[in-house]
Amino acid sequence: MTSLFKKLMLATAVVAAPLMVATTAAAEGEKYILVSHAPDSDSWWNTIKNGIALAGDQMGVEVEYRNPPTGDLADMARIIEQAAASGPNGIITTLADFDVLSGPIRSAVDQGINVIIMNSGTPEQVREVGALMFVGQPEYDAGLAAGLRAKGDGVESFVCVNHVISNTVVGERCRGFADGLGVDLGGQMIDSGQDPAEIKNRVMAYLNANPDTDAVLTLGPTSADPTILALEEMGLAGDIYFGTFDLGDEIVKGIKSGTIQWGIDQQPFLQAYLPVVVLTNYDRFGVLPGNNINSGPGFVTKDALGKVEEFAGKYR
Repeated sequence: MTSLFKKLMLATAVVAAPLMVATTAAAEGEKYILVSHAPDSDSWWNTIKNGIALAGDQMGVEVEYRNPPTGDLADMARIIEQAAASGPNGIITTLADFDVLSGPIRSAVDQGINVIIMNSGTPEQVREVGALMFVGQPEYDAGLAAGLRAKGDGVESFVCVNHVISNTVVGERCRGFADGLGVDLGGQMIDSGQDPAEIKNRVMAYLNANPDTDAVLTLGPTSADPTILALEEMGLAGDIYFGTFDLGDEIVKGIKSGTIQWGIDQQPFLQAYLPVVVLTNYDRFGVLPGNNINSGPGFVTKDALGKVEEFAGKYR
């Protein structure tokens, strides 16, 4: 029995060895680069970094995150060009400004590099630059859903605190929100900039000048965190209707305390994780989902924090 068992084990090892070698060979040299428009100061993108890292580990491929440290889009365009010149298997990138970024992205596609647009962009823009697909949240639709929800809660006027005014796609959140309320956007969207102290001051200035404002809408932690401080200083925290896009540690705390009514989760983890998985399988097996992938929107409220609270800033 012992001799037979040894023979069976040896035979199994001989059969299994080629499979192990083939798997290693499939992953050897495979590299994917994600380029975002985010400055180093934007902590929301930590979830993106975690998403590609986990996907890279699970798929057995090399992944790299690159971004312009200050959020300068011309710098981002150069980073895309540099990424393409390094000859990766694929590039995952945001399309924060079509005029600035479409050229470098088209050039990468023309070089034979597979590209997936994530987070920022539209399906129409994705087709125009020749990318494979879009993974992200339809921004206008998300804003519209938020506006309809707020209207049902009695909101008639608002201020949209836009910290990325140059990113016209993100601005669609504000327009959708206004349409959901059934009002003109007009001057209800402010360019807050990205400096926390300046954001806080501009929110306070707007609310002091427009005391009848029913609601505040922020577009991510960069604008939400200073807005929380502004409302606390003005004594409005918990009294004025406050909704935000995206999640983060302070946003989750704000939802839990009642300062923020809801946060819209576009699930950035999926925006980073899925493109790595899709590109790897496309390279290896030639398979590709037939449609763009919507990662959001989903409303996170005080009654449904659960794992969101546990993993905020990491995977949520």
